[in-house]
Amino acid sequence: MMFMSRHGGGRLLRAFAIASAVAVGAGAVAFAARAEPAAAAATAPFASSRLSVEVVGSGPDVVLIPGFASSREVWRAEAERLKATHRVHLVQLAGFAGEPWTHGEGPFVQPVIDELARYIAEAGLERPAVIGHSMGGMTGLLLAQQHPELVGGLMSVDSLPFFSALFGPQVTAETARPFADQAAAGILATEPAAYRAQQGQTAIGLARDPATRAAMVEWSMSSDRQAMAAAIREVMTTDLRPGLAAMTTPVWAIYASDADGGAPAAGADAVWGREYAPLPAVRLIRVDGSRHFIMADQPAKFAELVDQFLGE
Repeated sequence: MMFMSRHGGGRLLRAFAIASAVAVGAGAVAFAARAEPAAAAATAPFASSRLSVEVVGSGPDVVLIPGFASSREVWRAEAERLKATHRVHLVQLAGFAGEPWTHGEGPFVQPVIDELARYIAEAGLERPAVIGHSMGGMTGLLLAQQHPELVGGLMSVDSLPFFSALFGPQVTAETARPFADQAAAGILATEPAAYRAQQGQTAIGLARDPATRAAMVEWSMSSDRQAMAAAIREVMTTDLRPGLAAMTTPVWAIYASDADGGAPAAGADAVWGREYAPLPAVRLIRVDGSRHFIMADQPAKFAELVDQFLGE
């Protein structure tokens, strides 16, 4: 997740550091008639203004969803690794990282879910594994709640079922609304130079890897401000916890801790354990030595966990 409002950014950044941020990411979809598996990259024909999908490799299907203001490139290393054994669908959400946005200030999240469901159905994917980072994890969780027949399993990467729970167990979607509005207003109002500086500071709290930090800033700067405002307002006020108990989709929730400036292990354990408690048989796995972008900060460990998840 990549934003910091003018007035609330420090508090948000501290929340990200404590619990390593949450459910944010998704996109602008391109739909294809079912493509034949290919080893080389292929971009599906655009049939949606909400997201696009790039397909690489052949084998069982895996859908990768990036987070708030992120590019699908956040998954590039993992996609390159997986494409020898899997057909990988790299989602890019509209409005993020240079992907065009034509929907003003929203709605954002539900149209993405609808288009992801349509993509899975029209592309003929049979219960693919879904891996989502931050807002992408929230997107995957909501997709599994609304369309359990379409999702074979979900790996949620440093993402909670209610983003604003980072501010405390007493927070509700309603009490989070003023802060969500403030965050959205800050995104829209901040001047470009100040905004870039904010993104740079935010990136330090979200990744240890310098190259990832630099990429995060550029992705954020090339994102549409209206799309970001619409997305963060919805993310901060969307509570998926009431639907957890009825879920049947297998879920792995991977989360970060970093003793050197990130989320303390005990705090991360407490937050993730509390927020996912209603979900039957959820598998909670902490990755130490990482901030929010686990796939970049601990790539070997992350690859190991992905292989275990896909092997089940």
